Amino acid sequence: MRVLLVGSGGREHALAWKLARSPQLDALLAAPGSDGIAAVARCLPELADAAPDLLVARARAESIDLVVVGPEAPLAAGLADRLRDAGIATFGPSARAAQLEASKAFAKRFMARHGVPTAAFEVFDEAARAREHVRRLREGCVVKADGLAAGKGVAVCEGPAQAEAAIDEIMGARRFGAAGDRVVIEERLVGEEASFYAVSDGRNVVTLAPAQDFKRVHDGERGENTGGMGAYAPAARVDAALEKRVLEEIVHPTLRGMAAEGSPYRGVLYVGLMIDAEGVPRVVEFNVRFGDPETQPIALQMESDLLPLLDAAARGDLSRVAPPDGRGAAVCVVLCSGGYPRDYTIGRRIEGLDAAAALPGVVVFHAGTRRGADGGFVTAGGRVLGVTARGGDVAAARAQAYAAASKIHFEGMHYRRDIAARAATR
Repeated sequence: MRVLLVGSGGREHALAWKLARSPQLDALLAAPGSDGIAAVARCLPELADAAPDLLVARARAESIDLVVVGPEAPLAAGLADRLRDAGIATFGPSARAAQLEASKAFAKRFMARHGVPTAAFEVFDEAARAREHVRRLREGCVVKADGLAAGKGVAVCEGPAQAEAAIDEIMGARRFGAAGDRVVIEERLVGEEASFYAVSDGRNVVTLAPAQDFKRVHDGERGENTGGMGAYAPAARVDAALEKRVLEEIVHPTLRGMAAEGSPYRGVLYVGLMIDAEGVPRVVEFNVRFGDPETQPIALQMESDLLPLLDAAARGDLSRVAPPDGRGAAVCVVLCSGGYPRDYTIGRRIEGLDAAAALPGVVVFHAGTRRGADGGFVTAGGRVLGVTARGGDVAAARAQAYAAASKIHFEGMHYRRDIAARAATR
């Protein structure tokens, strides 16, 4: 099978690494790919930011059997629709279905229509009205940019002053551009978070290992939200009973609702959960693609071949696909540039990659790197590397991931030291 993977980040490197191990794979191409992904796929850098028509034409020219779309932006722009219209099997939802992630307001109103449990919310198009609303709140809240903001358009606020500052930054200072034309202000949920993955063909569902990611930039869940500072899988909090409840109360109602509204969902549905002290799950957010950095430990922990699962979903028939098997656990620690998630400097030389990758069970996924003039790697983004390790349990995987991270260095490098710490003691 000839596969084209769309994207260039750490998630795509993990997907490429996993797909490259499939005995069913004849060729793997990545558009645009990256210098890190080039180790396992033929990259097409000329297709960076390419219009959908160019990607469709290249997929035809390369006799591609399956396209796997990694990031959310091309899905929201309708890439999957264009590819399917051209007769090319594609893993990823339609533009209409991708609104579950592309618009927080759409997602919240959709959940309200279909009885999917989530936080109470209000939507505002005017900053003044949003500020008036948060002043009336007696407790903390969450302020979200409505559109796509690379996982950083969310502010968890302790009170009105923080909420007003978030509104001013999103709608006034336009930190996230047009994504902040509208804000959603939500009730602040309390509990333990988990990332739940359901691969769907529009009707049937196959679940993947649940994961837990860590969004705040500093240890102890302090500081700003980021695109993700680390993750581990499987998340022990999601046991068989909770999985059954999430499927019955959240996933299946969402898929039925999308189908009823004329947008059958074909791809992976990422459900960001908050699980309260009584074990009740509610939706924090939907993503319409694999998470980053959750994909890194999921790919490493998974024993099964990923390619047949994605291909069956893309072709609309998961009925004969078994749930994937996994072994042990995996932990990913994200190494970031100094200043991330705000301003940061790129072009810093990265040392120690070979030493880290030489440790048993370790794979270093590249998120924001490029080859330097001397052939070595330098930083090229805020989140630079996803140092990922597999072990017999979370504690063993965590120890190995941090051992590998300690061997890598670049100027300004920072990372959290508490990824999966609580899970390792369970």
